[in-house]
Amino acid sequence: MAKPAIVEKMQPMLNAPYILRTRRNHGLEHATIHILSQRVRGLQMAGRSDAKGFVLIGECDTDKVVSAVSDALDRMKRGEHGLAVHPNCGTNLVTTGYMTGLTALLLNRASSDKDVLGRLPLMSLGMMGAVLVSQPMGMWLQKHITTEGKPGNLEVLGIERSRQNWVGREVTVHRVDTVSS
Repeated sequence: MAKPAIVEKMQPMLNAPYILRTRRNHGLEHATIHILSQRVRGLQMAGRSDAKGFVLIGECDTDKVVSAVSDALDRMKRGEHGLAVHPNCGTNLVTTGYMTGLTALLLNRASSDKDVLGRLPLMSLGMMGAVLVSQPMGMWLQKHITTEGKPGNLEVLGIERSRQNWVGREVTVHRVDTVSS
């Protein structure tokens, strides 16, 4: 299937080495979380990617993380590119926040009603519509912009477990280092 025209125009930027490595790591992060979620009941995990790999934040045995990362990369290399898109990605949250905020701002300015309470129903309805539209839009943005489902020659260098303080709480963090030649 052909890429949308706007995505085609963005290809030079999206394929810049640093950005492409980050997008591939972001995709592998999501694929790993998908697999871990299937294997670990009640898993609560977050992640963050960069050009050198990604971190997984949440309680999980290291052997399970190692196995999931390996399986995720293998499955993506065999064509399961859809694993790169995850419904709980920050891209979805940012898209929803941006769209609802922009909708509220535009409807607040566009309304002829001078009373704040008079504008509230229209703004609320518009914001609910923005939430509904933003969900598939966030998934689209992941698929085409913020992740890459084709890992290319991505390889895992190592996985290191640590305990860190995140927002005043001790959590398990797994750092997954990758390389791409």
